[in-house]
Amino acid sequence: MPSNENGRAAPLIVAVSLFMENMDSTVIATSLPAIARDIGTNPLALKLAVTSYLLSLAIFIPASGWTADRFGARNVFRLAITVFVLGSIGCALSHSLEDFVAARIFQGMGGAMMTPVGRLIVVRSIEKERLLNAMSLLTIPALIGPICGPPLGGFITTYASWHWIFIINVPIGLLGIALATRFIPDIHAEYPYPFDLPGFILSGLAIGGLAFGLSVAGLEFLPNSVVAALLGVGAISGVAYVMHARRTPNPILDLSLLKLPTFRASIFGGFMFRLGVGAIPFLLPLLLQIGFGLSPFQSGLITFTSALGSMFMKAAATTVIKQLGYRNVLLYNSLVSAMFVAGCASFIHGMPFWAMIAILLVGGFFRSLEFTSVNTIAYAEIEAPVMSRATSMVAAFQQLSLSTGVAVGALIVELTLQFRHSSAMGVNDFPPAFLAVSLLSAAAALIFMQLPLDAGAELSGRRAAQAGRDR
Repeated sequence: MPSNENGRAAPLIVAVSLFMENMDSTVIATSLPAIARDIGTNPLALKLAVTSYLLSLAIFIPASGWTADRFGARNVFRLAITVFVLGSIGCALSHSLEDFVAARIFQGMGGAMMTPVGRLIVVRSIEKERLLNAMSLLTIPALIGPICGPPLGGFITTYASWHWIFIINVPIGLLGIALATRFIPDIHAEYPYPFDLPGFILSGLAIGGLAFGLSVAGLEFLPNSVVAALLGVGAISGVAYVMHARRTPNPILDLSLLKLPTFRASIFGGFMFRLGVGAIPFLLPLLLQIGFGLSPFQSGLITFTSALGSMFMKAAATTVIKQLGYRNVLLYNSLVSAMFVAGCASFIHGMPFWAMIAILLVGGFFRSLEFTSVNTIAYAEIEAPVMSRATSMVAAFQQLSLSTGVAVGALIVELTLQFRHSSAMGVNDFPPAFLAVSLLSAAAALIFMQLPLDAGAELSGRRAAQAGRDR
C-alpha cells in the first residue's frame, strides 16, 4: 500500500490531468472559425477535428486497462500525458486540415489512456473506505471541463491567438509528468493476462462506430447514409463482441462484471443519467447564442454557473452519501437532477438571467452528487485483479453515453423544426429537447431502485456507522 502522502497526492494529480483532457475536448468549439481561416479551410470541414478526437478516444479506451496492467499504471499515465502534449504541439503547428486532424487523432490516443488509467491509479492506491473522498475530486474535471472549455476558447481566441489553446497544455503536462513521477506509486498487475486483439478490434469498431455515429447524427455533418453505416457497423460489432467475450477467458471488456449489482447499476443507471447531462453542453450554448443572441463568451459564462454548483457539492458529497446511503442518493437524486435538466425548458424570452443562473447553479449541485455516487459505487464489489477491466468498461460506457446524449438532443431539436415546418432554430425549439433528455435521465431511477439498501456500504462506511449507533 502506498504512503499516506502519495495516497493524498494521487487524486489531485489525476484530477488536474483529467481536467486538461476534458477541457481540451470542447475548448476548440468556439475557435473553429479562427482556426479554419488560419489553416485555409472552412469551419464545417474543421468539424473533423472534433469528431476525429472523439473517435480516437472511443477506440483506444478499451486497451487502457490491459496496457496499465502490463506496463504499469504510472508509466502508462506518464506516457498518456506525453502523447497528449505532443498532440497539442502538433495542433498548434498545423498548417493544413490534414495536419490538424492527424494531430487531434494522436491527441485522442493520449486522452483515451489518461482518463481510465488515472482512475485506475486512484482506486488501486487508496483504501476503499477513503475512495469516496478521492473519487469526489475526480468528478470535478468531468463537470467543469466541458462547461468552461467554450468560454475559455473564445476568450483566448479573441484576446490572444488560437494557438495558445494547445500551447498551454505543454507546461500543465510537464508538471503532471513530474508530479506523477514523484507521488504516484508504480503499480503493476501481478499476473498480466494476454492481450485480447480480436476483442480490441471488435470493441473499437463497436464503441467507435456508435460514439462517432451518434456524435454526428442530426448535425448534418455527414450524409445520413454514412451515419447509418457507422451506427450499423457499431451495432453489428457490438453483438459480435458480446459473442466473442462469452468464449474468451480474458476479454478486453469483461462483461461478466455486470453480474455484480453495484457495477451493473453504475454502468446502466449511469448511462441513462448521463444522457441528459451529456446533452446540456450541446443544447444550452445553442439556445443562448441562437435563441437569445448572446456571444459565445457570454453564453459560456452563464453555462459555467452549473460548474460552480458542482464545486460547492464536492465538500458535501461524502457526508450526504454517508448519511443517506448510496441507494437513496442514487435513486432520489437522479429524479431531482432530472427535474433541473427539465428546468432548462423554461428558458424563454423574458425570463430573467438570474433565474436561469439559479437553475443551472442548483442543478450543477445535484448533478455533481449523482456523478460522485455513480462513479464510486462502480468499484464497491470489484476485486483488485479485475480493477483495470472495470475502469476500462466504466470509461467506455461514459464516452458512449455522452455521445448518445448529444445525438438525442440534436434529434429532438431537428424533429421540432420539422414539426414547425421551419429551418431556422429559435428559442421555442429547445424546450422539447430538454424535457426529453430529462425523462431519460429520470429513467435511471428505475435501475437504481433495484439496488439493495446496503449497497456500497464498504465505501461509505454507513454499515459500520449504523452498527455503532445500534450499540
